Amino acid sequence: MTFPASRRTVGLMTSQPLGKFIPAGSLTTEEELPFVLRSVRNDPNTLQRMKDDQIIDLIRDTDAEISKLQALQLRAIADLSVRRRRAPSASSEVALALSITEHRASAIVSAANALIARLPCMLNLMDDGQLDLYRAMKVTDATAWLSGDHVRVVDETLVDRVPGRNATQVRRAATYAAAQIDPEGAALRTERKFVERRFALHHQDSGLTHLSVNNAPTEKATAAYARVDQAARALKTPDEPRTLDQLRADVAIDLLLSGTGGPSARTEVFLHIDLATYVGINQSPAALAGRGPIAAALARHLLGGANTTLRRVLTDPRTGHAAELSPTRYQLEQDEFIRVRDQECRQPGCTRPAQNCGVKAAPPQGGTGEASDEPATFCSRHSKLQGQPGWDYKVTPDGTVNVTTPSGQVHSTKPPSVHPGRRRANQLRKPWDDRRSASA
Repeated sequence: MTFPASRRTVGLMTSQPLGKFIPAGSLTTEEELPFVLRSVRNDPNTLQRMKDDQIIDLIRDTDAEISKLQALQLRAIADLSVRRRRAPSASSEVALALSITEHRASAIVSAANALIARLPCMLNLMDDGQLDLYRAMKVTDATAWLSGDHVRVVDETLVDRVPGRNATQVRRAATYAAAQIDPEGAALRTERKFVERRFALHHQDSGLTHLSVNNAPTEKATAAYARVDQAARALKTPDEPRTLDQLRADVAIDLLLSGTGGPSARTEVFLHIDLATYVGINQSPAALAGRGPIAAALARHLLGGANTTLRRVLTDPRTGHAAELSPTRYQLEQDEFIRVRDQECRQPGCTRPAQNCGVKAAPPQGGTGEASDEPATFCSRHSKLQGQPGWDYKVTPDGTVNVTTPSGQVHSTKPPSVHPGRRRANQLRKPWDDRRSASA
């Protein structure tokens, strides 16, 4: 299949020619695939002869190739949409071609149009194999309400913040950047969504029913979930056969029907906001632990509540990392400061709030059983992972967590910073990187 050499554009959506991204000749030939991918494709037994780190590289390379093909597919979908004059029938054609629902097809068509016309940097990341369709759609969803000028700034801002991040982190980064570039628009969007709140009931064919509350205030929904979760965990005894998920569902229904699903103790929701935003000097988004960015106006509204308690956290002006926690509210404990500093589970990619995590000092390499001096927050799942064969955790004095996987890959995360420009993506090193730096 060949493409004309002329500078064909996708309607009025972009000035980039398709020829820049699609080589003349076949779309994907066997020779264009990376050597390892071709080897495994020709001889599946090659997998059995590969080392763990080579398997990880293969998984990553395969994903990169998929992302590149998805970028090409999105360009084709956007071109079809232009040919159909943006009519809904384009989604129907895509749904039939890919054997997917029209709802899913419509979402993909919208994402394709947005990436071509509004987010060319994100599309280029897909071309480079650094961003797949699923994560790219997190960006298109989070920026759909922005104006053309604002979305271009966000698009460029996210170039260094998206690669190496999982879908939740990508969504948060995009949401934060969007709220930062247009704080008034973010606040207005929150108000409009709140007006659309509803309590929904969806009966299923199996005789069961899906019950949900849509567009509830974030702070109330978070507190409600925390209360249900607390009650469910209190019921999870060694003799209790129900899982935590089952217990949460049962507790929630009991609370709705009788109001007696669990203890009525106060539930805490933790909001992280810098002083300048709190006093109204700037409009930087705040962060709700376990949820991510929220608009500055909403954060200030929450802080004005009758039951709100403030705690002062001093941060290092160079890094934005938490350095000291005021003991004003009650007696300060080290575990409490560690949770405030970390905000969430320190396992790379995990977003469980630190208040629902344990504070644990990582054991030294070698499994002597003794704990290191630098604790960090880990959820129950990733706390157990530290004891699995091949996994090694190290926490440096500045709070950096280095996680070594059984294949020798090293993932590093630093404590969150209240300064978004200083936040760093999860770092990935290979074992030979350490040897290279040591010999430098």
